[in-house]
Amino acid sequence: MRVALLVNPAARSGAHTGAATHATERLRAHGVQTSILSGGSAAESSELLRAALEVGVDAVAVAGGDGTVNLALQELAGTGIPLGIVPAGTGNDFAATLGLRELDVVAAADAIAAGVTRTIDLARVTRDDGSTRFFGSVLASGFDSKVNDRANAMRWPRGGSRYNIAILVEFLTLAGIPYDIAYEGADGTRGEVHDDLVMATVGNGRTYGGGIPIAPDADPADGLLDLVLVRPAGRLRLLGLLPKVYRGTHARVPEVSITRARSVRLSSPGVTAYADGDPIGALPLTVDVAPGALTIFTPA
Repeated sequence: MRVALLVNPAARSGAHTGAATHATERLRAHGVQTSILSGGSAAESSELLRAALEVGVDAVAVAGGDGTVNLALQELAGTGIPLGIVPAGTGNDFAATLGLRELDVVAAADAIAAGVTRTIDLARVTRDDGSTRFFGSVLASGFDSKVNDRANAMRWPRGGSRYNIAILVEFLTLAGIPYDIAYEGADGTRGEVHDDLVMATVGNGRTYGGGIPIAPDADPADGLLDLVLVRPAGRLRLLGLLPKVYRGTHARVPEVSITRARSVRLSSPGVTAYADGDPIGALPLTVDVAPGALTIFTPA
């Protein structure tokens, strides 16, 4: 078996590269031909991966987190070429959904070498210009995306503390955002929502933000998406909702609705959506399911 192993382009000398080196050593010990791909940017890494696929590889592995996995999804969707994940990122939410998050480097490499695979769905985003992009875990819009917007625009402080500050500022100014949502339900019926919302989330996987189970019952192999809507309430009540979100029990709260859907159209002025932790485009966007689009290595 020939494997191309993609490394997080933003951490070429950091933990991701170390994980890649150890995974490569383990794969080669199993007799798997393994080459490391490490571009200087996301675009360069994608080009390297495309070139490797054109030359011919039997599988692709990723050492990194959701952002690096997302680069691989764009090239592998619909090809049947299996993906292996060596969880080495900050969040690893896609790996968590697939039951791979807790694997160490050795176990992750062993799962790839064993060659046991299964097929899962991906979610496909279509922008108004017709361009498309896949994601594996969760698309967030509203409060969550505004926190990301604010944090990304901050020059100080660096590190995770800027996200805590961004959450505080956005929470202090929290208000409902007008949304127009159209969806096709699991049974083919169509529905619409025209309301102020705190957030609108679409899950192919269950978690985002490093393990928050926002779509706790989402199944990436059921051919459906989970549409999670949170309606405005008083700040104290929303603050009380947070522990339930972290436990995955928020579906019982009146302000929260979760709907299984085949496709979702989200529209709201001035809102940028994030998927697999990175910006994916300004609303309006359409999200639908690509059933069985990805083959993934799984522990035997």
